[in-house]
Amino acid sequence: MASDGGMMSEWKLREEMCEVGRRVYAKGFAAANDGNISFRLSEDRVLCTPTRVSKGFMKPDDLCIVDMDGKQVSGKRKRSSEILLHLAIMKARPDVKACVHCHPPHATAFAVAHEPIPKCTMPEFEVFLGEVAITPYETPGTQAFADTVIPYIKDTDVILLANHGTITAGSDLTDAYFKTEIIDAYCRILILSKQIGRVNYYSDEKAAELIKIKPALGIRDVRLERGLENCDLCGNSLFREGYSDFKPEHKAFVPGKFESQPQPSQPAPASPSSNGSTAKASDPMESLVKMITDQVMQAMNGAGGNR
Repeated sequence: MASDGGMMSEWKLREEMCEVGRRVYAKGFAAANDGNISFRLSEDRVLCTPTRVSKGFMKPDDLCIVDMDGKQVSGKRKRSSEILLHLAIMKARPDVKACVHCHPPHATAFAVAHEPIPKCTMPEFEVFLGEVAITPYETPGTQAFADTVIPYIKDTDVILLANHGTITAGSDLTDAYFKTEIIDAYCRILILSKQIGRVNYYSDEKAAELIKIKPALGIRDVRLERGLENCDLCGNSLFREGYSDFKPEHKAFVPGKFESQPQPSQPAPASPSSNGSTAKASDPMESLVKMITDQVMQAMNGAGGNR
């Protein structure tokens, strides 16, 4: 009976993984055959998605099982080439049961731009995700690629993979998937806000109020563990120092406290032309147009005087 129950449990997990794959595909987080999903079945067995199969059309018996070194132990299809990334996380974090890797477009835009995720803009992001890291780039599918997450994963469940996509870790498949949804929705809102005008930030004090409620919700935040809840929560990233030599800097989304106040634009002084028009002295193109216009007018005046 125990054996039958175990088989039934694994089958349900396979069905759930296929459902997560359908959601990833339907959301546009994984084009064609992109992305991969994993679940830790036991201490040395991990269920994972196969390579070159769309996440939107998987069947339970398409899935593979590998050991903790990435060796395939069962499955009619070949396991994902990027399972090493998932295993690196599971080895470093025994509490992690599931991982979802894909290319959600808005979050991946930040990964391609090497733009750190800004904080102190939305309470939901701060509570449910918090600090998000960006790893340095390595060739996907390699052990070097998998190793890029090791310094960061101990302190976050959400990582941007530079020039590639995202990897999210969770207590189960749904938890890992929802973190992917949250990070992409947040990045989309940031991009839209920037298009409208500007991103406004709340204070360190308000950020501290949010992270202090996380333990009651069962959500870990390493900043509380380190006693950093009263420090610079909105400006510098937790991952700025001591994790790797890769230190992305804010370019598009500069934290509010570091923004220089925009100065009101002053009209450039105008210089009169010979025909009474004016040109902005500070604009090289306007100066060039003025010069050509003056020469044409002089030539026309000269031609008229010779008639």
